[in-house]
Amino acid sequence: MFNQCRTELGAAVRQRTHVLALPFGHGAGRQGCAKGPEALFAAGLCAALDAQASCVETLALPCDQPVQRLDHPNPALKALSQVRSATTMICQRAYEISAEARPVFVGGDHAIAAGTLPAMARHAQTLCRPLFVLWLDAHPDFHTLDTTRSGNLHGVPLAYATGQPGFADYYPALDYPIDPANICMLGLRSVDAAERRLLARCAVRMYGMDNVKINGIACLIKPFLDQVRQANGLLHVSFDVDCLDPVIAPAVGTPVPDGLSLDDARKMMDLLSISGLVSSLDLVEFNPDLDEQGRTAGILVNLLARLFGTSLAALTSQAA
Repeated sequence: MFNQCRTELGAAVRQRTHVLALPFGHGAGRQGCAKGPEALFAAGLCAALDAQASCVETLALPCDQPVQRLDHPNPALKALSQVRSATTMICQRAYEISAEARPVFVGGDHAIAAGTLPAMARHAQTLCRPLFVLWLDAHPDFHTLDTTRSGNLHGVPLAYATGQPGFADYYPALDYPIDPANICMLGLRSVDAAERRLLARCAVRMYGMDNVKINGIACLIKPFLDQVRQANGLLHVSFDVDCLDPVIAPAVGTPVPDGLSLDDARKMMDLLSISGLVSSLDLVEFNPDLDEQGRTAGILVNLLARLFGTSLAALTSQAA
């Protein structure tokens, strides 16, 4: 009965989807994420998104070509110029397509969210509706340019998108910062001390794996979805593959043990599908170089099929 309900409601809220591939990997410490979109498309992602009648586009990003050099006092920062240039391009294109379809952004590493989040915040502003963010990640990615020690800029996008200090003159100006009270982080299990200090000053809702094990996934997500619904908000889901346990989804460059189980992930996608609230999505940090016979790619395709209400029978038929 539950699966039937999920499928029917998922079909009811189905809408035109614009898939934007963002093959960017300069924000991660390990190369390979730039190959993620192509590998996921080959695994059947577009069918899982019910996107056969929708647009699929790849944005040409400044990966290897020369860009204007940016110097910063933090010597650890890597590829700052490339990330800034990509952020500008992603933000503009993401905003443009948001007016016509539900955007699905396929990365690439999580640095792309520095472009997708402000774009969705701008889109929400044009509709006079608040933007909410469900951040599914082992990490909060709440470093600033000053606090990151690794220098990998996939660790800063949420701090930037919420208007935290230290990004001026280095990242694009932020017109519509996201209210931290509208953010729910789930699956956390690797939070640096500097991030903890900054998050302590914000009203971000944060759930680690201990919360998931004690309370269950539904008890954590349902109140947040109720908040989105009551505010007539738009919901952006930013899904980092490392929110999953690396035992079941090994194809990530920053694996952290003891993540979401496959059962928890399925329940989460079912709840999101039933809610009908998801208006945009990031899928990031899939590194096909680290996959085991396509196992992680297959899991991601099936999870997104649940989220978008696509029956697995139809998915298998389209893949064939």
